[in-house]
Amino acid sequence: MGRAFEYRKAAKMKRWDKMSRIFPKLAKAITMAAKDGGPDPDMNSSLRTAIQNAKAQNMPKDNIDAAIKRATSKDVEAYVEINYEGKGPHGVLVFVECATDNQNRTVANVKSYFNKAGGGLVPNGSLEFMFSRKAVFEFTLTEGMDLEELELELIDAGLEEFDTHTDEEEGVTTVYAYADYTNFGALQEALEEQSIEVKNAALKRFATTPVEFNDEQLEEIEKMLDKLEEDDDVQAVYTNIA
Repeated sequence: MGRAFEYRKAAKMKRWDKMSRIFPKLAKAITMAAKDGGPDPDMNSSLRTAIQNAKAQNMPKDNIDAAIKRATSKDVEAYVEINYEGKGPHGVLVFVECATDNQNRTVANVKSYFNKAGGGLVPNGSLEFMFSRKAVFEFTLTEGMDLEELELELIDAGLEEFDTHTDEEEGVTTVYAYADYTNFGALQEALEEQSIEVKNAALKRFATTPVEFNDEQLEEIEKMLDKLEEDDDVQAVYTNIA
């Protein structure tokens, strides 16, 4: 699971290198969380997580505050979360998570990205069983932190496993903590109780049967994924790429 996650993370960071792309998505997540659970992050864990993720991407405080304030505006249309499933070039399976105030616009755009790439959408539910949904928390391994001991502390909160990645140049080791998506809140609370500063937290989907593609195939697939992830209504894209 770690290898597939690292591939997707690296690919996504490459595509989202421009802040002008990622900030609107982060702002939308903050607005949705504030609208659903209130504007106080201390009382709204979803908003707390959204703010946390925005700060990890160096989103300015003014942008964060504006996104929270936007949730209370009468002029703001309610966002609807909707998923699309499809098959892209070379049979790659793609799961797309969206947040939109105009479902007609969103489905038309998503459908066009698949069609132009020689693929197409499939009925919702067709691919969902081919992806497992996990809570993923990202934090930095600090001096004196004992992962084996921490693992024992977090098992009761639903922790399934740790995965680590070390940046040799920076000398920093990042830890990824995985749990079933139903244990997101419990693990988040347990990490807070351990005074661990989480850099990023999200619900992600992982292919249960990853598939290898060659470089030429990946290049063609990535062109379609670029189009999807550049769309303002698209919040996340998952594939069965190994």
